[in-house]
Amino acid sequence: MNTRIDILENDILEKYPEILDILLLDHTTQKNIIWATNNYEYLGDNYLNKKQIKPELITGINGNVIMPRVQKDTVLQQSRVKNMAEVFTPSWVCNAQNNLIDKSWFQRENVFNKEKPSEKKWKTNKAKIEFPKNKTWKSYVNDKRLEISCGEAPYITSRYDTTTGKFIEIENRIGLLDRKLRVINENVDNSDEWLKATKSAYKNTYAYEWQGDSLLLARESMLFTYLENYKYKFEKEPLLQSIQDIAYIISWNVWQMDGLKGVVPFSCGEIKTKTVNLFGEEETDNSFCKGCLNNNMFEHNGIYCLIMDWSNENLKGKKLRFIDLIENKTSINGRK
Repeated sequence: MNTRIDILENDILEKYPEILDILLLDHTTQKNIIWATNNYEYLGDNYLNKKQIKPELITGINGNVIMPRVQKDTVLQQSRVKNMAEVFTPSWVCNAQNNLIDKSWFQRENVFNKEKPSEKKWKTNKAKIEFPKNKTWKSYVNDKRLEISCGEAPYITSRYDTTTGKFIEIENRIGLLDRKLRVINENVDNSDEWLKATKSAYKNTYAYEWQGDSLLLARESMLFTYLENYKYKFEKEPLLQSIQDIAYIISWNVWQMDGLKGVVPFSCGEIKTKTVNLFGEEETDNSFCKGCLNNNMFEHNGIYCLIMDWSNENLKGKKLRFIDLIENKTSINGRK
């Protein structure tokens, strides 16, 4: 297995047609995700924080522009901590918190592993996961999970430790999605059934992030988690159509959002309306975003983000505003 943690956009472009375009898509705006960070502005106007991330900006000679946080230099890491409160959690801490979710769901401890906090490690439980009498492995796979402000999504998939850069083998991974895939691997041997169950796992795993580079890394990690698990299970590559289907689900379920407002980053602002009065004079009315002025999440004039409620087994569902889930107190389980 390839143990390289950095997923190269050039490799995606070469090996998996259309996948990079899918991973860069923002379904709310029907454009590409934006940089939403000024870390790349030194590269030119196309890298300003409100500009879209286009494939040509991160491939070819630009193939190493985006890299995991652990590979960024110390000064840049410190800058992102200061400006965007970007702090990545060690995998052993992610594991401990994910274990709390499973402790509640299974009503018992040490389901997937036993923590070793003094060593900042865990010992994987190698035995097949057993389920409570009133629940099945399918119940677990279909249970919704949400990671907020996900960064590179270490709580969802732990391909590598985001603080050390160490690659983590499939059987020892601890992410929310990793656990679902382990359960599928243990209970399904037919490839068609495996693909069906895996799509369900991805449809029920959500995350959002502000910064475009981290968002793309999260989406890529989730896609390569799928590829690695398929190869681990069946010792071959999945079909391109299956890869495209998973990428499409990821592009919906892991989206770009200002988590405090529920809108596309930078989409709130001043609106100027020009009218002509009774005397034929042109007048300009300036209206500011009420949500920003009043700190009210439900009054923003920005673009509220859409997510997908996958209501059936096909790649179709119902588009929802994320803000409406909060307003209506609709439950999405996961880390809070």
